[in-house]
Amino acid sequence: MRSRLERMQEAYLDYIAAQEGKLLDRDETLNWERMHMASCARLGYLMAQERGVDPDLSACACAIHDIGRVVTGRQAGHAQAGLAPARAFLVGTGLFSPEEAELLAQAVAHHSDKAAVGTPIEEIVKDSDVVDCFQYGLPFARPEQERRYQGWLATRPGERDER
Repeated sequence: MRSRLERMQEAYLDYIAAQEGKLLDRDETLNWERMHMASCARLGYLMAQERGVDPDLSACACAIHDIGRVVTGRQAGHAQAGLAPARAFLVGTGLFSPEEAELLAQAVAHHSDKAAVGTPIEEIVKDSDVVDCFQYGLPFARPEQERRYQGWLATRPGERDER
């Protein structure tokens, strides 16, 4: 039997595919959104295991955290723009209770506020986002992203920043 995470990611890949051709100008390609979705979900799963948080729910939140950018094509304001689409998508999958869907949708809405401390799942989404962007060599656009990455790095025994 396939896991809830796998079923949710498959549904989200279909959701992303449905956006093809809707916008001619995007800040990020839909292929980037697919790669970022998969790697953030994996990072989030591992981070949740380390922190004693539900790994499936955390990975699901990480997978859809940029749904606002997928829908609008824009980086600016994408976290808040993702709240309603995230709720609708999550409920529409039939994989989540209303409480779970709301928890994940709130993580989507708050993931860009890297300086604020949120729920454990929100924190995992924020951390997976900055770590994934770092691993792809993307620059940190804001100081709080760099601080969050450095904070995560400090928890890793024997790790050091190669930038």
